[in-house]
Amino acid sequence: MPLNEAFYEKLIDGLHDGVYYVDTNRTIIYWNKSCERITGYSRAEVVGRSCKDNLLNHCTESGGELCLQGCPLTATIGDGAPREADVFLHHADGHRVPVRVRVAPIQDVDGQIIGAVETFSNNTDLFTTRHKMAQLQEVATRDPLTGVGNRLFGDARLQAAFLEYNLTHESFGLLFIDLDNFKRTNDTFGHEAGDHLLQMVAVTLSTNLRQDDSVIRWGGEEFLVVLKTAEKDSLLRAAEKLRNLIEHSAILVREQSVSVSASIGASLAQLSDTSESLIARADQLMYTSKSLGKNRVTVG
Repeated sequence: MPLNEAFYEKLIDGLHDGVYYVDTNRTIIYWNKSCERITGYSRAEVVGRSCKDNLLNHCTESGGELCLQGCPLTATIGDGAPREADVFLHHADGHRVPVRVRVAPIQDVDGQIIGAVETFSNNTDLFTTRHKMAQLQEVATRDPLTGVGNRLFGDARLQAAFLEYNLTHESFGLLFIDLDNFKRTNDTFGHEAGDHLLQMVAVTLSTNLRQDDSVIRWGGEEFLVVLKTAEKDSLLRAAEKLRNLIEHSAILVREQSVSVSASIGASLAQLSDTSESLIARADQLMYTSKSLGKNRVTVG
């Protein structure tokens, strides 16, 4: 028995995803029940209107309006290629709803494009999950005391730096920073004061580097700094600047000014290096700074 149009309409109305059709002028000619549920707009309010009227006003995460520029429906009607995107539609109540949009062309029996169909589904759970995952990843790679990258972040940052180095052959620098006499300061003023000193040093490092540089708390009173692009002279200048800033920073403990100095080992990555060999070399150079009297930079 042949199936009539009412059967297909009932079938599409029963789908969980929103489904609507437009002609080549982007006039909406069909709007299913799930479209009503997800958007808050009834079929009567929508059918016969053009999506160019910005009824749904799809926008990207950055706020770009797809109906005015980059509309997937317009593009698919133009070239026949299916498309999909994660966008935010405008609900009848005024709020934004995250949706996954899929667009496909509608063709007549001769293969001519006569419109397009768009399906969309509420993506709120997915976006919420992604946001939570991003937050968990941020927590997992941040040192809870100082807020800079932790050792896990440092390993990943160095791997990425070496991958880029192998592609571009532009070297990067590594500073191994160890605070001088930190245990003695801890013992004299207490662990809370020691924690504040570590936080002070982390902020000093973070706020006095370029955007592409990275600070890592490697462990205890040790920090690493990855300088994205560097040569020996600029590496030394950066290290000396940070050493000087640390030396001339202080916290107040029981009305007494408490400061700390740092011994630094600085080294440029080589193509033959691994993360381990580069860290070991910078670490050894830091110990050379210690043996020469502390509060100094050794470059090698």
